[in-house]
Amino acid sequence: MTHVRACRAAKETQVYSLKDLGWCDFFEAQWNEMQGPDLFPARVAEESRGSYVLYSESGEAWAELRGRLRHNAPTAAALPAVGDWVLAQNRGSRATIHHLFARRSKFSRKSAGRKTEEQIVAANVDTVLLVSSLNCDFNPRRIERYLALAWESGARPFLILNKSDLCENSAGPAAGAESAAMGVPILITSALRGDGLAELRQLIRKSGTSALLGSSGVGKSSLVNALLGRDLQPTREVRDNDDRGRHTTTSRQLIVLDGGGLLVDTPGMRELQLWDSAEGLEHTFADIRELAQLCRFRDCSHTGEPGCAVIASLDEARLASYHKLAREQGFLASKQDAALRSERNKAVKRLMKEQRRFYHDHDR
Repeated sequence: MTHVRACRAAKETQVYSLKDLGWCDFFEAQWNEMQGPDLFPARVAEESRGSYVLYSESGEAWAELRGRLRHNAPTAAALPAVGDWVLAQNRGSRATIHHLFARRSKFSRKSAGRKTEEQIVAANVDTVLLVSSLNCDFNPRRIERYLALAWESGARPFLILNKSDLCENSAGPAAGAESAAMGVPILITSALRGDGLAELRQLIRKSGTSALLGSSGVGKSSLVNALLGRDLQPTREVRDNDDRGRHTTTSRQLIVLDGGGLLVDTPGMRELQLWDSAEGLEHTFADIRELAQLCRFRDCSHTGEPGCAVIASLDEARLASYHKLAREQGFLASKQDAALRSERNKAVKRLMKEQRRFYHDHDR
């Protein structure tokens, strides 16, 4: 977060109203039930290794979790993430987070590695801006994966096709994106030439809190810099051999835009595994659900049965993508069940151990 600290040191601490930060009746109702002395509502702007930057009506503050909140959290997903609202208390030059507000929405993925854990990428987001680049790395199948998680998040997805300056004819990729996105609004942009930036800025201003998501190298940092009119995020060239990029943004950050609107900028994702996305898949592949009603067999799996309307009508690559994501979701669900059983067994063992200790001490 060195770069961010340098940016803050170069300007005075900004003070925001709760409304500027996305406060609404949903959080007001919770606040009315839990107000306490010296506690104030704040929004998480950044998180790094257990330390947080909070935005509130008092300005910006570094904060840490109260010990009880940290230790009582059953999973990492129960701890604050960027975009969350919290109750905090000033402790001299820093603040302590006492409570996490219930979330209106969350964009989640499975955490990297072998553990079956949820990682919250952005919380309390109204619009998810999925960025894909119009170069040789353009991939409709990756768009479908992002959309499944976006629909599941509870936010409204919007597709941004960036780097139009690198594409002589964007009609082909745009058609592929429309087929993958199934009615999701699409905007073509170029941070270099300025294509679509006015429309994107207006969209963000009207959308409450927007999250900018996409793979490494799609130009998210360049879009952020262009929207702000200054270099907040460093940028790097993509690799010549495959047009893939490397991470430039290293942490998630909530940005308050001049003129209104909030933007959560996120690092590029090299790996995006599904997390509890059954409804998101249904929404992303709504065309399959509609075509399935015309299949000869009611329990058609769309894998080779005679009279399958899905196989007869749908693009082969899109159907293969659906089957792949559905298998991944089913496998994840089985692992989640196993992890839940394991946690329950551990809880029972801890309880039995405590009971044995109690009776042993009582008999003394």
